[in-house]
Amino acid sequence: MYVLITANRNYSSWSLRPWMLMQGLGIAFEDRIEPFAKPVNYDAFRSFSPTGQVPALVHEGRTIYDSLGIALYLADRHDSVWPAEPDARAWAQCAVAEMHSGFSALRNDCTMNVGVRVTPKPMSDALKGNVTRLRELFEEGLATFGGPWLAGADFSAVDAFFAPVAFRIRTYGLDVGAGQAWTRHMLAHPAMPEWERQALIEEWREESHEAELMAAGVITADYRNS
Repeated sequence: MYVLITANRNYSSWSLRPWMLMQGLGIAFEDRIEPFAKPVNYDAFRSFSPTGQVPALVHEGRTIYDSLGIALYLADRHDSVWPAEPDARAWAQCAVAEMHSGFSALRNDCTMNVGVRVTPKPMSDALKGNVTRLRELFEEGLATFGGPWLAGADFSAVDAFFAPVAFRIRTYGLDVGAGQAWTRHMLAHPAMPEWERQALIEEWREESHEAELMAAGVITADYRNS
């Protein structure tokens, strides 16, 4: 049995990726949450992850860390992680790599918080560039492979890696053009409302994450358990 260790549902975009991947593909796992208790959780998280970060996957005595590392590990054991068609597979792998290493302005300026809605502050040029690139990627994937998922008819790792972006698009009202169709489809996947349900009822608040949220813009709605 896989054991997937993740953190707060409201904040942890990196956790959502393998969680959504495994949920979306029907890969059974034990779900273990280790919440962010303070701004730096390195020492506590080192007890289960060599990087002191989430997510981490425990399987057959191994600890597999980093969301991409987990996806690659699962791909060796489950054929459905990547699209079967070669062109779609290559595109999906490139898009996952780009998401994993890029979009820093989106991460910094639009911090993930599932339970709120925000009118964002004026966008920096870097954030505008990230949103434009998201629109390009989404529209390219949908137009090339036919949708409704980014690389074709079936859910795959590329959708899981952009799942946190779907929440960000909704939270901040970002315009991703025709990519809104994928965003709606992603948010309607049964696992996404379940992640959101858990986010809304969790009682953890972490000061630095909340400060990042306040800096992102004006909160217009907060649906979290107070």
